[in-house]
Amino acid sequence: MSDEAQESGGDELLSRLRVIEEQPLDARATAYVQIHDELRTRLEGSDAAVARG
Repeated sequence: MSDEAQESGGDELLSRLRVIEEQPLDARATAYVQIHDELRTRLEGSDAAVARG
């Protein structure tokens, strides 16, 4: 992934986190779980790509 793509992804993540923080407390947990799962999937995909070389 290019530096530019990583930066735009980071900006997107920060925007999503700000939106979550504005939600009622009981809705935040579900939103955080969704982001966690998405990040885990991305990281696992990166690991697999590196392993393939």
